[in-house]
Amino acid sequence: MARKVRRRHVSGSPARERAYHHIQRIIASGELGAGQAISELSLAQDLGISRTPIREALAQLAAEGILEQSPNRKAVVVKLSRQDIIELYELREALELYAVGKAARQPLRQASLDNLQSLNDAILTLRDELEGAGKVGLDAEQMRRFATYDLAFHTLLMRLAANARLLKVVNETRVLVRIFAIRRRGYTIPELEDIHRRHCDVARAIAEQDCPRAMQAVSEHIQLSQVERLDDFDQWELEASLRETFPSPLREESLLAPGK
Repeated sequence: MARKVRRRHVSGSPARERAYHHIQRIIASGELGAGQAISELSLAQDLGISRTPIREALAQLAAEGILEQSPNRKAVVVKLSRQDIIELYELREALELYAVGKAARQPLRQASLDNLQSLNDAILTLRDELEGAGKVGLDAEQMRRFATYDLAFHTLLMRLAANARLLKVVNETRVLVRIFAIRRRGYTIPELEDIHRRHCDVARAIAEQDCPRAMQAVSEHIQLSQVERLDDFDQWELEASLRETFPSPLREESLLAPGK
């Protein structure tokens, strides 16, 4: 007698995974910022699924530290402290150094190297848009596209190490970092060119199987990113403190005062 198939496991898991990756993506892209609540109903309508897999995905993200429960039981994007950012970057650097070192110790298919270059060159399309429009820095929509290109480049680096568990941990770490990674001021042309150059250094070292140079290039790139994120955090903290201390007109005067 044939056994019954438990269809609820087969049908439920893909919907939960879809919800999980969708929520991760909108947080990593900056569409949802720190402290913002997530609507189960809106997600269910956007994805065309029931609220049950949405709740399961939210629970998983909460367990990973990406979401937290607010007093009214809503899931909100976690707020990071300065020390959180430092620790996350330390973890990210350790993991990416290992992955890049492993990737550089083995010959890679040309297709993988071409994909790395293609993802990195997408950053230059943003530079070209700035030059064409005569703008100083990327706007919010362009910054979201930059985040997508950058995430895809680093994710492919992790995939080259052929370690699925490592990739999952790094992705979770990068999502947490990106909760505070969308800058108020968009990247400028020189900044985009510097990021592109650093990515090229990593890709070239891997292609040449130069393990020490690949690891050094990744380390310098991540450490620079950490400095930028901490500067962002310090500026955000200053602005938050001024908002609490001074009314709006006085706050503007304090920011314009000599020596500030």
